[in-house]
Amino acid sequence: MSELVIEGRAYVKGSIANWCIGIDNGKISEIGKNLKGDDRINFKDSIIFPGSIDPHVHFRDPGLTDKEDFSTGSLAAAFAGVTCVLDMPNTVPPAVSKNSLLEKKEQISKKSWVDYGLFAGCVPGSDLKSMAHYAVGFKLFMGSSTGKLLVTEESDIQKILADAKECNKVLSVHAEDENLIKKDPEKNISDHAKNRPPEAEATAINRLKESDCKVNICHVSSSAGLDALQATNFTSEVTAHHLFFDKDSIENSTYAKVNPPLRSRNDRFALMKALIDGRISMIGSDHAPHTIEDKEQEFSYAPSGMPGVETSVPVLLAMVKKGQFPLERFVNAVSEKPAEIFNLNKGSIELGKDADFMIVNPGRVEAIKVKNLHSKCGWSLFEGFDALFPQAVMLGGDLLIEEGSIVGDRAGKDVIVYSKS
Repeated sequence: MSELVIEGRAYVKGSIANWCIGIDNGKISEIGKNLKGDDRINFKDSIIFPGSIDPHVHFRDPGLTDKEDFSTGSLAAAFAGVTCVLDMPNTVPPAVSKNSLLEKKEQISKKSWVDYGLFAGCVPGSDLKSMAHYAVGFKLFMGSSTGKLLVTEESDIQKILADAKECNKVLSVHAEDENLIKKDPEKNISDHAKNRPPEAEATAINRLKESDCKVNICHVSSSAGLDALQATNFTSEVTAHHLFFDKDSIENSTYAKVNPPLRSRNDRFALMKALIDGRISMIGSDHAPHTIEDKEQEFSYAPSGMPGVETSVPVLLAMVKKGQFPLERFVNAVSEKPAEIFNLNKGSIELGKDADFMIVNPGRVEAIKVKNLHSKCGWSLFEGFDALFPQAVMLGGDLLIEEGSIVGDRAGKDVIVYSKS
């Protein structure tokens, strides 16, 4: 008999059927048609999915917490059914050494509403081996973006690839070749896209392709990038904003300024097709919020980045409901693949896995309203988009969100168990 049994229609082994799921000590202990438990929750006709995993967020903590912090960012994740986030190292100070990584862990240790892992940043001369025990993966910036973690020299890149392989860690890469990024004046989205052309993405990927390190290409944005990926065994991410927006149709707004930039409509369609086909491994929101004041600056001064952790999964789930996106591929891209790639005991409803779930009522498609979102930045390009938010979210077998309200404790844990000694 389990401590808790939840029942309803559940996504188990690739299909939806009526199941009972037993939970003990935060793990899935039983799966069957009829189970007994000390406590019981019946979700009736709603669908129990594994919690989603976002492999790419910037929660801005420490040092940039006017834009976001780990509490607000992780709460936004929770309301989307994202029960685990992997946070990037370009904070202030950047997490590029064992000490700075451990200091960041200490600062955020009591803040998160969902489970989390931290990336360690790569800079020339990085001691990756000293950080490997504490990091969920490494992050390499081949193109300039927020922060000062840029690596451009071939010798430095090859050393990072070799060290990441020796550590047996995933190396997530911002793949834009800095040598091909122009610094011409920018007045709009089209100018930004010209300064950071698709060739910069393809060239960066090609510079890595001889490596047998576990390379993950972040935020693939173009057909040229997809073509370069074809000759590799790299895993990859795509963002919702590169799937749903393009420079050909969006207003020339600083709110749409991101790195890599929004591409053409044809690029956008190619990305969606590649995601559906499985050529792109997973969804990563690249949640990178800035304040409204930041974004209201003149275009050339406004920073790149936008929020996405609370909208990416619900928008795709609404597409699944409408028959526009395959159910199996959705679960694979938002849960199964991130867990597999980053070696997390999550991502599917199987014995022994963490009891993290998002419970969805398929009839509750609604328009996104920024006033109902939880990121500190207070804006979203997805205002008005159809979305399907979970009616309930469970983390480690405990209810966290129910009917739009927080009902659980702030109990997010680091997925990397480490000793402070």
